[in-house]
Amino acid sequence: MQYGICNLSIAPLRFEASDSSELVSQVLYGDHFKILEQRKSWSKIRLAFDKYEGWIDNKQYLEITADQYSNLQDVSPILSTDLVEFIEDEQEQLYPILLGSSLNGLALLNHSHDGNLVKGKHPKENLINTAFFYLNAPYLWGGKTPFGIDCSGFTQMVYKLNGYKLLRDASQQATQGEALSFIEESEPGDLAFFDNNEGIITHVGIIMKNNYIIHAHGKVRIDRLDHSGIYNVDKKMHTHKLRVIKKVI
Repeated sequence: MQYGICNLSIAPLRFEASDSSELVSQVLYGDHFKILEQRKSWSKIRLAFDKYEGWIDNKQYLEITADQYSNLQDVSPILSTDLVEFIEDEQEQLYPILLGSSLNGLALLNHSHDGNLVKGKHPKENLINTAFFYLNAPYLWGGKTPFGIDCSGFTQMVYKLNGYKLLRDASQQATQGEALSFIEESEPGDLAFFDNNEGIITHVGIIMKNNYIIHAHGKVRIDRLDHSGIYNVDKKMHTHKLRVIKKVI
């Protein structure tokens, strides 16, 4: 088994081994992973954090040893909390990194960083404050940053920055936590999931107080939440059908 770490700000994770293939997620600076298959120009990887799989360009990561991978697994994540910050390499070259980038591999990569960071678990009530960092971020299928993010990437990153682990896709996140029977039982920070006409869960958002929800739909936005689903305050219509509410924390 081979292992790798992302040494750039963002690397696309694609469905197939091609630049034109669908973006399924993003690998942020410092994310480490197992290499499942290696070709001339592409590698299929499994991310350590959420076990998500996809193809990454071989030019956009560095290989590490099994011991280095294990060492990264054994420590609590240390994450950048600046919207944009820079790390510096041995040649004093600067590399931009974004909110939520992992800093555990700095010594391994011979990089330095003097920006703001966070580690450990934080109170549930802090989730909404973190969610506001992404407010008005444009929607991007597979995105995980304030410059482009999808609904489950948004919830995953907000939870991650507070020390909690969510899986990558909305349907996967819906398998986590405890189901609640009514909106009235929910607390700010709980997750609401929504399904399509076929009953497949396709959307997720973070519940706020007073029956509001923050979610990524066109952009990260705040809408009303009721027993039917999400009521878009701009369009004056329901846009998502409520399936289940989950308490993860």
